[in-house]
Amino acid sequence: MPTKLVVLLANTDPDRPIEVGAPLFQAAVAASMDCEVDVVLTGAPGILMKKGVAQAMVLKPDSGKTAYDFIKMAKKAGARFLLCAATADLHGLGPDDLIPECDGLAAVTEYVADLMDDKCRVLTF
Repeated sequence: MPTKLVVLLANTDPDRPIEVGAPLFQAAVAASMDCEVDVVLTGAPGILMKKGVAQAMVLKPDSGKTAYDFIKMAKKAGARFLLCAATADLHGLGPDDLIPECDGLAAVTEYVADLMDDKCRVLTF
C-alpha cells in the first residue's frame, strides 16, 4: 500500500492563481490524513517559494485567501515543500530568497526516485 504522496507542481501557471489553490489544498488534506506528503515545485511554479510571491497571490477575488495561506495550512498539517534545485537556479533564488515553509532544494534525482517508488503516489499539476 502506498505510504507517500508527492504533489508535483510542474505545469501550474503562477500567473493564473485559479490553478494554484487545488494542489496546495489537496496536499493539506492528505497531510492531515497522516499521509507523508512532499510538495515539489519545478519550472514556473517554483517562483511560489520566493518570499512575497505566494503572499501576494490572492486565489479567489474578495476572499482574502492567498497561496501563502494554503502553503501554511499544508505545512501545519505536515507537508514538506521542496524546490527543484535547477528551478531555484532558473529563477535566481538563493536560500535567503525562500519562504520559511520551503524545506530546501531537491535534486531532480531525489524526487524522480520518489516518483518511481511503488510506495508513492503522485498528483501532477
